[in-house]
Amino acid sequence: MPLRDLAFAGRTLRKSPIFALTAALTIALGVGASTAIFSVTNAVLLRALPYKDPDRLVIAASDLRKRNVRDFPFSNEDFIDMREGTKDAFQDLAGVFTFRNILLKDDGTPEQVRSAVVTTNFFRLVGAKIVLGRDFTDADGMPQPPAPPGAQPGVPTAPPLPIMAILSYEYFQRRYGLNPSVIGQAMITNGPFRPQIAGVLAPAFQLYFPSSANVEPVPEVWLANRLGYDNANRNGVSIHAVGRLRDGVSLERAQAAADNVAAEARKNFLIERTAGYAIRVELMRQHLVSEVRPAILALMGAVVFLLLIACANVANLLLVRASLRERELAVRAAIGASWWHLARQMLTEAFLLGAIGALGGLALAWLGIHELLVIAPANLPRLDTIRIDSVVLAFTALAGVLAATIFGLASAWRASRPNVMNVLRGTSRNEGLASGGPLRKLVVIAEVALSFVLLIGSGLMLRSFRELQRIDPGFDPHGLLTFQVLGNRGGTKPEERAAFMHQIQDRLRGITGVQGVAASFPFPLAGDFSPIRWGTEEALSDASKFQAVDFQIVLPGYFETMRTPLIAGRTFTDADNVPGRNLVVIDQLLADKAFPQQSAIGQRILIRIRTPEAEWVEVIGVVAHQRDESLAERGREQVYFSDAFLGSGAVRQWAIRTGSDAAKYGGDIRAAIKAVDSHLLITEMQPMETLMERAQAGTRFSLLLIGVFAVIAAVLASVGLYGVLATVVRQRTAEIGVRMTLGAGPGQIFNLIVGQGLRLTAIGVAAGMVAAFALTRGMTTMLVGVKATDRVTFTTVAVVFFLISAIACWLPARRAANLDPTMALREE
Repeated sequence: MPLRDLAFAGRTLRKSPIFALTAALTIALGVGASTAIFSVTNAVLLRALPYKDPDRLVIAASDLRKRNVRDFPFSNEDFIDMREGTKDAFQDLAGVFTFRNILLKDDGTPEQVRSAVVTTNFFRLVGAKIVLGRDFTDADGMPQPPAPPGAQPGVPTAPPLPIMAILSYEYFQRRYGLNPSVIGQAMITNGPFRPQIAGVLAPAFQLYFPSSANVEPVPEVWLANRLGYDNANRNGVSIHAVGRLRDGVSLERAQAAADNVAAEARKNFLIERTAGYAIRVELMRQHLVSEVRPAILALMGAVVFLLLIACANVANLLLVRASLRERELAVRAAIGASWWHLARQMLTEAFLLGAIGALGGLALAWLGIHELLVIAPANLPRLDTIRIDSVVLAFTALAGVLAATIFGLASAWRASRPNVMNVLRGTSRNEGLASGGPLRKLVVIAEVALSFVLLIGSGLMLRSFRELQRIDPGFDPHGLLTFQVLGNRGGTKPEERAAFMHQIQDRLRGITGVQGVAASFPFPLAGDFSPIRWGTEEALSDASKFQAVDFQIVLPGYFETMRTPLIAGRTFTDADNVPGRNLVVIDQLLADKAFPQQSAIGQRILIRIRTPEAEWVEVIGVVAHQRDESLAERGREQVYFSDAFLGSGAVRQWAIRTGSDAAKYGGDIRAAIKAVDSHLLITEMQPMETLMERAQAGTRFSLLLIGVFAVIAAVLASVGLYGVLATVVRQRTAEIGVRMTLGAGPGQIFNLIVGQGLRLTAIGVAAGMVAAFALTRGMTTMLVGVKATDRVTFTTVAVVFFLISAIACWLPARRAANLDPTMALREE
C-alpha cells in the first residue's frame, strides 16, 4: 500500500484515539490468546522431535485385544521375534524401559536415580550423540551365559558379564563434576550389580512417550540390555519398542509386517493366542500426543472462535465509523476518488489496526505463555519446549493480517459505495446510517453464535469438572501423607524381608498422631499399574476365557488406613501375610463379574502372577473399587495380594493417616525410617490430595482456558450488541420522536429496542446451538460424566446468554425511552 495511504490512516486514527484504542485492544485479545495457544500446539503437535530424521520413527505397541488392553509392553521374546520378523520394513528396532534405581555415593549415602534399560542400538537409531567415551556395542548386549544342566538355582556358575552404562550429561555434571576419568569406573548399587561407565550422552537428551506409558522422560543412567530369549519366560513384559522405517517403506507396509509377526505368535504360543495379541505401529509423534491431542485441538478451536469474535467486533466498529464518515467519503468520491481508492484507504486503516493489535497480542501472548506453564498439567508432552519462536511469530503476523482482512473488508465494501447525491444534498443522514445496518446486525448475529459455542464448551467442561470432584475414588484422601521407601529390603530370604517390613510399619505406627499405616505396590493414582490374568474354572478348558485385572500387593492394614469400604468378608490380617496362604481380596467389580448374583466369599479364582501357569486363590473379602490410574475413568477390576504372597518386600509406597495436617509429619517419618536402616531413601512425599489434584489437572486446565475465552467472547458479543443498538437509537431518533408524539409511551419504546436486540440474540443463539451440537462432539474424550449434547448445559447457557443480551440492550433502550420527542424532531 502507498505510504501516503498509511500516513493518512495514522492521522485519521490519531483523531479518534478511543476508537483506535478499543479496536486495537480487541484485536490484541484475540491475537494474543490465539498466539499463546498456538505456541502450545506448535510445541506439542507440530514441532519435529529432536531426533535424527524423526518422521521415520515409529512406536510399535502391543495390544491384548481379547482383554481390552492397549499399549502393553513387550516381553524380551516378543520383542526379538518382532525385530527379526520385520527387517524388511524397519531399518532397525530398539527397546527401552525405565525404572527408579538406588546408587550409593562415595560416602555410602543412597540416592535415587532415574534409570533406563535400552538395547545397544537405541542411541544409534534415534541419532543421540556421545560426547565422552563410547556408545554401546553389540557385545554389551550379549545375553548372560545360561546355567549348565543340573546347576542349582541361585548359585552362580560363571562370572556374569558386566552391565555397561552411559550417563546423561546432566547427571555426569551433577554427580561427577564433568570428570572424564570416571569412564571405565564401576557404579555402586544397593544390589550385586556394578554397572561400568562406558560413555556420556550429549546434553538435554530425552525420551518421548505418552504419560500412560510410565516412561521416565529424562533418565540419568542408561544401562545396556543383555536380551535373553526363553520361551518359558514370555510372560515377563517390560519393553517399549521404537523403530525406524526403511526408506520407501510406508506405515501401512510396516503395520502389515507387524501383523504377520503377531499372527505367527498367536499361532505358536498359547498366551498370545488367548490374549488376542496384536502389534500396532504408529508414528512416534502421533503416539506421543494421542492422549492430549483432543484437548489441544479443542483449545485451538476456542481461540480461533475468539479471534473471529474479536474481528466481528472491530468490523462493527469500522462499519459505524464508515457510516459516520459518509459525508467525507462522498466528497472525496465527488472530486474524483475511485471506489478502489476509497476501499484501499479503509483497508489501510484496518491493516494498521491489525498490526498494532498483533504487536499488543504478542505481548499478551508472552505473558500468557508464562501463566500457561504454571497451570499446565504435568502430562502435557514437551512442556519445556513451549516458547515464542519464529513459527509462532509467523503465526502472529498471519493472524494479524487475516484479522485485518476479515474486519476490514466489510468497512471497505461499505465505504466504496457512498450515495454521493443524497449525502451532498444533506438528505441522507438517516439513510446513510441505516444503510450499513443489516450488515452490522449480521456481524452481531455471528458474534452471538460464536460466543454461544464457546460458552457451551465452557459449560460442558465446568460440568465435567464438577462430576470429577464428585467421583468416589474408593478411599478417603484427606489426612493421608504418601511417600516411597526405596533401598535394600532387609535380606535375601522372605522371612528377613517380612521382618524388615514389620519394623518399618511398627516404627511408623509409633509416631504420635498417626492413626494408621498403609503400604502397597502399586499405589492408587501413582501411575504404576499393569494387568495380570485371572479366570474362573472355565478358563482351565478354554484359555481365551482368561481376562485382565489390575493387582496390588498390600500389607495388612491397607484398607483400614485408606478407608476403602469393606463390602463383604474380611481384609488381610498378620496371620494371612505369611508364605503359603493363597488368599486374595477383590473389588466389587471383579466380584460382580466373576460371581454374578452370588457371594464371592470362599470362592476361588485362577490368577497368574508368580508362576508360568495360573494357580487357584481363595477370595476372603470384597472391597469397593478404587480408581487406580485415573479419576476420569473407572479402570479395570482389581485383585489384592498380601505382601508375603510374592515373597515379601514388594511394597514400596507407604501412606500414613493422621487427624490433622499430614504434611507436618514428614520429619517424624524420615526419622522413623532411618532408625530402621539409614541407607533407605524416602522420596515423593506428598499429601494424597496432591495426587488427586494431579488427576484432575488436565480437566482443570481445559476448563480454565475455555472458560476465560468464553467470558471474553461473551463480553465482546455484548459490546457488539450494545454498539448496534446504540447506533439504531441514533438512526431512529426522529422515528422515535414521531412515535412518542403519536402516543407511544416510554415502556413501548423501551420494549421496541430491547425486542430488536433480543431478536438478534435469538437468531445468533439458534445458529450457535446448531453449530455447538455438531462441534462439541469432538470434546467427547475430554468430558467426564456428561454428554457432549447435555440438555442442561445447552438450556442454561441459552438462558444466561439472553440475560447478558438483555443487560446489553438495557442502556440503549433506556436512552431511547427517555428521549424528549420535541428535541428529537428538532435535532433531525
